[in-house]
Amino acid sequence: MEMAPSNASGIPLNLLSSKAVAALLAVILIAPGPSHAAPTDSDTRFEAIYSREWSWRQIELGKVDETHGEGAANTYLPHVDQNSQSRRLAYWRAVLESLSQTDPKNLSPDEAVNFEIYRLQIENLIADQTLRTYEAPFSSNKSFWAALLPSYSSGWRGAAEYQAYIGRMRDIPRYFDEEIQNMRAGLARGLTVPRPSLVGRDQSIADIAGQTDPEANLYYAPFTSMPASIPAEEQAKLKVEAVSVIRESVIPAHAKLLDFMRREYIPGARLTLAAEALPDGPAFYRQMIREFTTTDLTPDQIHQMGLEQVARIHAEMLTAMKATGYAGTLPDFLQYLRTDPKFYAKTPEAYLGASALIAKRGDAKLSAYFGLLPRGRFTITPVPANIAPFYLPGHGSAHVFLLNTYDLAHRPLYELTALTLHEGELGHGLQFSLAEEQPEQPAFRRYSVISAYTEGWAFYTEKLGKEMGLYSTPYDDFGRLSWEMWRACRLVVDTGIHHSGWTRRQAIDYLATNTSLPLHEINTEVDRYITQPGQALSYAIGMLDIERLRAKAEAALGRDFDIRAFHDTVLSMGSVPLPVLDARIDAFIASGGADPVMDLKK
Repeated sequence: MEMAPSNASGIPLNLLSSKAVAALLAVILIAPGPSHAAPTDSDTRFEAIYSREWSWRQIELGKVDETHGEGAANTYLPHVDQNSQSRRLAYWRAVLESLSQTDPKNLSPDEAVNFEIYRLQIENLIADQTLRTYEAPFSSNKSFWAALLPSYSSGWRGAAEYQAYIGRMRDIPRYFDEEIQNMRAGLARGLTVPRPSLVGRDQSIADIAGQTDPEANLYYAPFTSMPASIPAEEQAKLKVEAVSVIRESVIPAHAKLLDFMRREYIPGARLTLAAEALPDGPAFYRQMIREFTTTDLTPDQIHQMGLEQVARIHAEMLTAMKATGYAGTLPDFLQYLRTDPKFYAKTPEAYLGASALIAKRGDAKLSAYFGLLPRGRFTITPVPANIAPFYLPGHGSAHVFLLNTYDLAHRPLYELTALTLHEGELGHGLQFSLAEEQPEQPAFRRYSVISAYTEGWAFYTEKLGKEMGLYSTPYDDFGRLSWEMWRACRLVVDTGIHHSGWTRRQAIDYLATNTSLPLHEINTEVDRYITQPGQALSYAIGMLDIERLRAKAEAALGRDFDIRAFHDTVLSMGSVPLPVLDARIDAFIASGGADPVMDLKK
């Protein structure tokens, strides 16, 4: 197998390449700092394209994710029927055609960067529609039904938000019916979530369908504690309306979905695991790699990269194990970590409190490593109980760090520092907040996620936490290395499953042998990789690129290198493809390490 040239971290450098990217790099290098140039005619035309499309996209998709407070003002759920999907594909193809008539060289520096990011966004949207990924509209740990649960309703302040929520609940039967039709179309052509990863995933639907008392139903939760700013009489009316809608719309819709899942979907789901076994399988998997990593790396290249990273980290884990004073073998040490009660919290409150303490200790170190800090803050809350058994260890956004407190006997405290840094303190909580608070960026950059960047950054902060002195014990540091190993193993396991024909058992055994992850977590993680091809690759590939860029800047700038300026530069861009980040750091070096925060203040 021929490998592309690699950098100091061992990551092959075949990032996405095109004439447009080459032109973009030249523009960024010419103008390394924030641009204040007058807009060109091409700028005006391009801005009109993306502003119009973004507004259309928000109305068309009607995005709602109650777990993070997204779409709280929407009174409806998105239309996902076949006609709507075809309309979106036609619209985005027309947008791409308009973009093809724009020469990035005629754009100002800022808009040239926007152009490359936006075009990739539209290309990925078109690819998803063309591959009809909407016909398999959920994964092992994320689903269109669970996303509607109102776990972020504590942030609601007025009657309008409650009324909008009632409107969304009233729309659930239509929405579920359309999703069922999509899943039937997927069944007919073999595009389904694999059956081995569906075990137990219907329980979160059953929890709603089976609770026939509306006031005890999870959907009623926002009405149990309403803000005093809403008059009591109006609260009473809203509660009566909510009870009616839950009884007449929410519960029957979930019962119908549950019946479909148990009688039709699960029995008919495919038994194969690999993305390459799907219709247009090899092309499907390569597109997933392209979308989640913003590179043109092949599955074989990624698999080999993973094997090399696993070997490197394994040696570091042995050193870290010895630092704890343990004298046995690594497998024995992993078993010790998985079974000794001292490594586990006794109550959800203790686990949540330990995470909060880690975050506050991090706050004391922020100013030494970042000049650019958000005004917003995140809260730490438990994952909703009905989805927790199959959910991630945690999930972070600009506002909420959902921490999974299910089955605490298998959630080790020695991994909690890395988890808190990744999902909250330095990772997603910091990066997503900063992205939202940059009004000079267009909305399609502030509120969109490019996984290689966002997960790469969050993963990078886990190791940054060691530099900041946030790992309190040798066990905590071993937990960090175990998580680093976990992400390296993902490169091996994801490509193993989707390209090389690995079984579920092979993937589980590989993670159990090489990481200290609890076995429950390993099982849920493997199902996640099976049902979300390519997504798990973004973490290590993004992190290795950021590490490489930092090493490059340190070597080039020497004593002029300022860690705060480097971090500010990375975070000031929002979520971007790796080639764009690479070019921006080249410009940062060319400028002598100028801090974009200081530039913006001038």
